[in-house]
Amino acid sequence: MTQTHINDSGTVGVIGLGNMGLGMARTLLREGHAVTGFDLSVERQADAARDGVTIVATQQELFSACETIILSLPTARHVQTVLTGDNGLASCDLAPRLIIDTTTSEPDVTRELDAALRVIGHVLIDAPVSGGPAGANSGQLTMMVGGDDAGFAKAMPILSVLGGKITHVGPVGAGHAVKIINNMLVATHLLTMREAVALGKAAGVDTNYLISALNAGSGRSAVSEVNYPKWVLTGQFDSGFTMGLMRKDMRLAMDLASQKDVALPVSQLAGQIWQDSAAALSDDMDFNRITELTANTNTAKAGE
Repeated sequence: MTQTHINDSGTVGVIGLGNMGLGMARTLLREGHAVTGFDLSVERQADAARDGVTIVATQQELFSACETIILSLPTARHVQTVLTGDNGLASCDLAPRLIIDTTTSEPDVTRELDAALRVIGHVLIDAPVSGGPAGANSGQLTMMVGGDDAGFAKAMPILSVLGGKITHVGPVGAGHAVKIINNMLVATHLLTMREAVALGKAAGVDTNYLISALNAGSGRSAVSEVNYPKWVLTGQFDSGFTMGLMRKDMRLAMDLASQKDVALPVSQLAGQIWQDSAAALSDDMDFNRITELTANTNTAKAGE
């Protein structure tokens, strides 16, 4: 393949301008980076343009304009389409690009994409994130990064703008594995915290006092420290992360366990509860609403 000179404009491309992608784009703009964006949604394009993102009509235009490309997409299939599908990055005659995939994706798919891109000079880093839209907008995301040492070093100037906590967890694909495991734990903790609150109520303990005590003890978790005080107890279910996305992530965790022949009986049960809750809690609802299920059924009981 004939390659042109590497683009030295410093422009960063963002493909996927949803809550997370646009938040990261805003952070990059605030820190002085020029940002070019692409999204299939006209509404998202307009939102990003108002914030100063240069919008292009095709992803190929973005590939040409940007040496560093950030992906923030719904699934591994979307990432495959962007990178190796028709008119994807692999089909373009370009100098080496750095791709930072922040999607919660599938480790094996990521490794396959890395192999396909590496032979034509591109560098793929998987850097899924935790911290929600607030973290994306403030540059305080937690990032779990997979890639070789050289790729990690190459990505750090951008990662350090986006993340408050950045951990290099291993080779390509390791970041996506860690993110899946992280979300599996969050999903399970929401269910066990729901049960803890129900037991506390039955025992005559005020929920606020219970959570305060738990957060001072060894039973605390991000769910007790953040999710319950911020979203569940206030009834402000606006975290920006949906039931559908968490159900997807739990399916990814169970699929990974099956592929690797690892028994996860507790997490498997939690995953089943999440899937079964779809009858009461639709995919577009905030994921913290799983706590509205009664502790012994999968029937939603709003307001408790």
